[in-house]
Amino acid sequence: MNLSREQQNELLFVGFNQDSDFSDGGIGIVEMLFRCNILAIVGGGRNPKYPPNKVMIWDDHQSRNIGELSFRSEVKAVKLRRDRYDVSRGRATEQDLRLQLLYVLAAKASDLKLVDHIETLANPKGLCALCPNLSNTVLACPGVTRGTVRIELYDLRKTTLITAHEAELSQICLNVDGTRLATASDKGTLIRIFDTQSGQITQELRRGADRAEIYSICFSPTAPLLACSSDKGTVHVFSLTAEGSGQSFSCDQTTMGSVPAQSLPSHFSAGSAPRSGDDDGTENSKSSLSFMRGLLPKYFSSEWSFAQFRVPETRTICAFGTEKNTIVVVGADGSFYKAVFDANGECQNTSYSKFIQSDEDE
Repeated sequence: MNLSREQQNELLFVGFNQDSDFSDGGIGIVEMLFRCNILAIVGGGRNPKYPPNKVMIWDDHQSRNIGELSFRSEVKAVKLRRDRYDVSRGRATEQDLRLQLLYVLAAKASDLKLVDHIETLANPKGLCALCPNLSNTVLACPGVTRGTVRIELYDLRKTTLITAHEAELSQICLNVDGTRLATASDKGTLIRIFDTQSGQITQELRRGADRAEIYSICFSPTAPLLACSSDKGTVHVFSLTAEGSGQSFSCDQTTMGSVPAQSLPSHFSAGSAPRSGDDDGTENSKSSLSFMRGLLPKYFSSEWSFAQFRVPETRTICAFGTEKNTIVVVGADGSFYKAVFDANGECQNTSYSKFIQSDEDE
């Protein structure tokens, strides 16, 4: 059915295949290997297409599964790189002593081989991070005690243990080359940056003063920037210090584009933080009393985000775009945002789409 002349939605064509049939079943996890044809799929929902304790390796060119990994309990997360698959499991049984296993497997689909398994604390979120850079094999996962992170430096045959937070971990993230680790706890007020080899903290960033659930953390692959999203409906962008120094990198000035007002949702708003420093580079906001950091509580020496923008208070994930100084956000309500920011903290939404229409929207 050709819908190109209809104005009701963005659908252009709807049709069935020759037998009007399709494979039923829900998918709970999908991970793509960069931009290639390999996907890791885990069944989910009320009627899973595959058992939730299995990871199916799908070749989209051949339109079939080329590998299968089975586990004793439900798979909570899968991370891919070109020579490794990481599978994080949730709690299996009470007899498991609440110790979880993280499996690291050689990624040749025709010859999947277990190369490591790691015991962790109860990990219902499936927290794990894997460096995608083939020149540095780094993996991060929760330790066996609350608030700790275990970092495996496989190329160096070294393990680093970090006491990152007093509370339970909420998010962990590695930068693109595996040299930095970002962590957040379920308090959601602070994000800490660590050196993966030494385990030393290099920077502490403040999201806010109130408790929040941080949904996602991401490093920019091309610039010293970090972003996070939370249940407060605000996406924060921070400037990171140079490795081995206390100086902030500069951020390219970007001319912000615009989109017609009618194409933006009414609930979108953008903002910028007050800054200290020159306008030719980014610098996180700090309290005017930060010079008294030795005398005042730690809060007054915090580094705040230099740019923020608001989205609906729904579960979101964020990532930096391929264009300079851009960030994209995808929401659980089917919304997609693309925003551009400059070194002064000005942030503007340049694109918005809604992929799923809820009953309230109709």
